[in-house]
Amino acid sequence: MNRIKIYFSILILTFLVGCSSGEKKIIGISKIVSHPALDAVEKGIVDEIVEQKIKVEFDLQNANGDLNTAGSIAAKFKNEKVAVAIGIATPVAQALVNTLKSTPILFSAVTDPVKAGLVASISPGDPWVTGVSDMTPVKEQISLLVRLKPIKRLGLIYSSHEANAVVLANIAKEVCKELGLEVVEATVTSSSEVKQAAQSIINRIDAIYVSTDNTVVSALAYISELAIKYKIPIFSADPTSAEKMDILAAWGFDYYKMGRITGKMAIEILKGKKVSEMGTRFMTDPSDIDLLINLDVAKKLSITIPEDVLKNANTIIQDGKVLKKAQ
Repeated sequence: MNRIKIYFSILILTFLVGCSSGEKKIIGISKIVSHPALDAVEKGIVDEIVEQKIKVEFDLQNANGDLNTAGSIAAKFKNEKVAVAIGIATPVAQALVNTLKSTPILFSAVTDPVKAGLVASISPGDPWVTGVSDMTPVKEQISLLVRLKPIKRLGLIYSSHEANAVVLANIAKEVCKELGLEVVEATVTSSSEVKQAAQSIINRIDAIYVSTDNTVVSALAYISELAIKYKIPIFSADPTSAEKMDILAAWGFDYYKMGRITGKMAIEILKGKKVSEMGTRFMTDPSDIDLLINLDVAKKLSITIPEDVLKNANTIIQDGKVLKKAQ
């Protein structure tokens, strides 16, 4: 198994409540795969805890898309007796919940923690598990795509084994039914299957919608290369990953900020707050949302972006440059 293991210590002048000078606390962070959005979550968590001068060590792990590895990482955290275990994305969060029965667990970048079996309710009450959801506005995203380019057939590639991906795919299908669009779908079980899945539908679609599906997003470069070749626009729910690819538009969360929120929750737990007092948190501030428009891709596809859409875009890519508006 290919793992990434990084340890580092943060020395501080103050101490945690109830923490002696010789006591070591470990925060274990497991992510399902490395891609820009999940890497941003991880960085946000670490930055928040470091900036608050909390005395901890981090054990950063990457499951590389493998569920068996996710389980092994969870077992490792159990053996280490981590103070807090954090799962970035649904599969690794599920592995932590299945393995760690009396350790505080935080999930991050999880779409529907209830349907994923992580918590019984998004309200406070679970004794060991809580976190941050990235439930994305699917209807608004697909509606905007249709406004940018009128389409009849929408391509949908998603991971059949990733709970959040299935939830979002089902929502997307309902939205397409409501909008009178035909869905052409292809499912995958690993990132290595994404390219073939895209090839299997590319001649039968007018556009592609990519949700916050970690398996698919980790192979988004394959889809974007193929889509540009066939002049098919892509709308993504992940602006972070879209900045360096040929994606027409992306509308979603700032995953670095999501990491900062997750880090704040970890600090609260380390300082003694009970998990049962912390319900699932959502990204609700307007500044948490980022709309990206790639004018270079629009030009290649002969698509004119409405002025009001450009006005509301936080990030615009033009002439190869990423331009961000101050928030």
